[in-house]
Amino acid sequence: MNMRSIYWLILIVLFSACQQEGNRSYAQQPPSHEAYDALLKKYVDSAGDVDYKGLQADSVSLNAYLQVLSAHHPNEKWTKDEQLAYWINAYNAFTLQLIIRNYPIGSIKDITFVNIPLVHSPWDLEFIQIEDETYDLNDIEHGIIRKQFEVPEIHFALVCAARSCPRLRQEAYVAESLAEQLTDQAKDFLSDPSKNLITKDFVQLSKLFTWYRGDFKTDGSLINYVQRYVNKPIDANARIGSLPYNWNLNAQMR
Repeated sequence: MNMRSIYWLILIVLFSACQQEGNRSYAQQPPSHEAYDALLKKYVDSAGDVDYKGLQADSVSLNAYLQVLSAHHPNEKWTKDEQLAYWINAYNAFTLQLIIRNYPIGSIKDITFVNIPLVHSPWDLEFIQIEDETYDLNDIEHGIIRKQFEVPEIHFALVCAARSCPRLRQEAYVAESLAEQLTDQAKDFLSDPSKNLITKDFVQLSKLFTWYRGDFKTDGSLINYVQRYVNKPIDANARIGSLPYNWNLNAQMR
């Protein structure tokens, strides 16, 4: 190999290394959630119900946002709040994508995967590609969010497209406002009589508090946790029950 060939080879290697480094530094920056925020404002009402027909017709916009998420896997360069906001948005946005791919349906549980081995529910379907990793919704909720962050209020932010789920916000979650957004979701969820009925002596709670009871008792009793977000007094020895969970789709009624 002559000197001219060696010179060009060195230039190519250096250019490739710089390009890869540039891609890495870009990927280390959290993506903007503004496009998702605009979609939520357009297709979600104040009750958290979704215009799935309209969103389905605008699927290109949702898919474009999800492509942005797919190109930006969270890493240690991001703050904890940046990572958590990303994963909550990812869970909710990919759930929306799953619904409109199968719409019209009456419930997320109507989606079946009889021909796919080991997939027994919509939450087991590995359809989420983020850089070189493939996830299902359970991976994001249980393997990442609950495991890495240990923030019980996430249960009021993750929305599984059902009537008894927490309200889908009309805005994206962002690191700068994450604590306030999660607090607001907790207060909103616990004040909704269709999801929780709370009196001084008898507390009838959403099934979320049954399924994830341990998450809400890390710093005390379940009553103590609920009391943080409820203005009315609750007796420490109040009876605790649960309400039925409504899996009907959180679709806008027209």
